[in-house]
This record gives sequence, C-alpha cells and structure tokens, in this order.
Amino acid sequence: MPDPVDYKELYLKLFRTTEQAIRLLIAAQQECEELYMEHIQPTEEEFSPEG
Repeated sequence: MPDPVDYKELYLKLFRTTEQAIRLLIAAQQECEELYMEHIQPTEEEFSPEG
C-alpha cells in the first residue's frame, strides 16, 4: 500500500515557495525603481510655471 500523501506539507511547501517568489519580485521592482529614479533628469519644462 502506498504511503498517504501529506497534503499539509505539500501546501506549506507551495506557500513558502510562493512567498519567496513574491519577495524576489518585490525586491527586483524596488531595485529597478531606484535605478530609474537615479537616472532620470528633470527638464526645465517640468520646473517652469507654464509647464
């Protein structure tokens, strides 16, 4: 007779891995946002009252 499937352990493994993936995506997004903010240069139009 095969061993019973431990559904709780399967769920926890999937949950932990999903959490890791979400944290990795958030970190990548934050890093890209920081790089973007470091490299953008405001134009004079953005600072003029007419702009």
